[in-house]
Amino acid sequence: MSMSSGGGIRAAVAEINVTPLIDVLLVLLIIFMVIVPSTPRGLEALVPQPPRSLVSTPSPRTIVVQVSAGKDGVPSYLINEEPIAKAAIEARLQAIFATRQERVMFVKGSPDLLYATIAEVIDFGHQAGVDNIGILTPGVAGGA
Repeated sequence: MSMSSGGGIRAAVAEINVTPLIDVLLVLLIIFMVIVPSTPRGLEALVPQPPRSLVSTPSPRTIVVQVSAGKDGVPSYLINEEPIAKAAIEARLQAIFATRQERVMFVKGSPDLLYATIAEVIDFGHQAGVDNIGILTPGVAGGA
């Protein structure tokens, strides 16, 4: 700003008053801090639990889909130790889970397979209406 002396005409000041804008900004900041939840919610995940005993027999209600690498590179599929064709997996899972309240299945894959093969089985489970799908790793599956 400059000082003018004398009784001359004062020129208009072309500066904006930012004090009211800062007040509005602080009020909006406080409003958004109150509205936004303090803890964001992520995906729910089930944490693996350690085995209760060293020797355990699986429940007959437990559904395990095993995918093994074949000799010629074609994977083979088992549902609870029963061989099944890839095309029949979804229909078989729908038949199994049609009368069940709990829709939980596990997928056990061979380490020699690509994950895309396991992902197909997981997709079959989702299409059959399975809510929770767990993946059994060699450590969880008892070293197999």
